[in-house]
Amino acid sequence: MTFVVTDVCIKCKYTDCVEVCPVDCFYEGENTLVIHPDECIDCGVCEPECPIEAIVPDTAASGQEYLEMNRKYSMEWPVITRKKDPLPEAEEFKTVKNKFKDWFSPKAGEGD
Repeated sequence: MTFVVTDVCIKCKYTDCVEVCPVDCFYEGENTLVIHPDECIDCGVCEPECPIEAIVPDTAASGQEYLEMNRKYSMEWPVITRKKDPLPEAEEFKTVKNKFKDWFSPKAGEGD
């Protein structure tokens, strides 16, 4: 099992989770984060740190849906290990549903 970031993170990008990750398996896109599923050690410390519940186990229905997206982009985007401010529109988008189709950006973020 591993943990994955779902579309709930898109346009929010809270980074509380990256500071607690003991193996630095978070990667930063332009408007979301992903977890490298082969690097995640399933410790679970990131899940409760996410203020919008965007991190779930890959065994959850929403986790299965986003497993390959996390795998793909964790190999393309830079690692992030430090907390940053959320995106300016985070408050507005934190309750928006089904964000992947309309709002996901495949562009890389800045990383550390």
